[in-house]
Amino acid sequence: MRLKHTFKYIFLLGFTLSSLVGFSQSKKQQELEERRQELRIEIKRINDLLFKNKSQQKSQTSLIEDLSYKVSVRQNLIRVTNQQANLLTREINTNQKRITELRDELKTLKDNYAKMIVTSYKSKSEQSRVMFLLSSSNFQQAYKRVQYINQYADYQKEQGEAIKIKTVELQETNVALLKQKADKQKLIDENRVAQRELESELKQQESLMASINKNLNNYTAQIREKQREADKIDREIEKIIRDAIASSNKKAGKTTKASTGFALTPEDKILADNFVSSKGKLPWPVEKGVVKLRYGKQPHPVVKTVMIQSNGVRIATEENAPIRAVFNGKVLAVQAIKHGNLSVLIQHGNYVTVYKNLSKVYVKKGDNVSTKQEIGQVFTNPSNKETILSFSIFKESATQNPADWIYKM
Repeated sequence: MRLKHTFKYIFLLGFTLSSLVGFSQSKKQQELEERRQELRIEIKRINDLLFKNKSQQKSQTSLIEDLSYKVSVRQNLIRVTNQQANLLTREINTNQKRITELRDELKTLKDNYAKMIVTSYKSKSEQSRVMFLLSSSNFQQAYKRVQYINQYADYQKEQGEAIKIKTVELQETNVALLKQKADKQKLIDENRVAQRELESELKQQESLMASINKNLNNYTAQIREKQREADKIDREIEKIIRDAIASSNKKAGKTTKASTGFALTPEDKILADNFVSSKGKLPWPVEKGVVKLRYGKQPHPVVKTVMIQSNGVRIATEENAPIRAVFNGKVLAVQAIKHGNLSVLIQHGNYVTVYKNLSKVYVKKGDNVSTKQEIGQVFTNPSNKETILSFSIFKESATQNPADWIYKM
């Protein structure tokens, strides 16, 4: 009786442990596949938004910026695909080992079952069983022999069921193994194509960089001039926010100059709390876009020796693309900034989202706006057809990383 239960326990424990390992690997494989698909979509978006119109005259710096961005995404795609292939290799090895174990276990079960059938056949006659019971020395021994006969019959059934389960598991593992091998080959084939495309892009990048290096001083000067212009625009935006903070405190009767935050009404506090609770889930300010420049201090994507500061993100999008509010709020300001086209600032309690480089604006100061409401149109540079939205998030007057707030940015 104890041996029978021990056998069942070991069988179930082994099955459970192998299932848990398989689940863990499948979960990791699923995460990698989701990331791979995201990167593939991003490359398609880059091609659609940045490389679709090959006839347009881009500056060399813009072209190499776009190319460098695509190269980095493709390298990530190759890396993730390699991780998937390596994980599949481990899963294939695990399943091959499991198949060998299952075949051995199945052979043992069948051999034991065959021996039981032979033993049962030899003593299957009703007369043999009756004689076995009648030869008992007392009633207790006869009762135990009846129990033994019943347990033996039950054990035979369990062994038969165990054979069925092992057979099904073996078949399923074989099917999974074939699929894993096919999936791995598909990944290898896709990676070969991606590697060829990467090599072509790297050659193009190298050629462009050789041209830029000939006039490195000029390019460096242009980058620093653009940084100065961006800093001027950022200072104007920060001044608008600081003035709005001072105005809110004055209106609330707070005269202290030490206050650095908005004086919020109860409704404003609710709005701010809702904004914070949506962190990481806010929609993009454009329907289709790729981030060309990320937040923070970083080397310039072309001239790596020059450091640049970005208080937000620069998003490349479609020509004449509409701009959308990322959350409910009130228009704090519509500003015509020198050298920077139009900007819209939307207040969400003590948070402010800023949309810069607009050609058209559909809202005015004081308007209430809702999530995804169109508030304007992004400016398209007529000389190179680049359509870039600069987007920032502030808490009071301190900048935030938009990638922490916008969904999958």
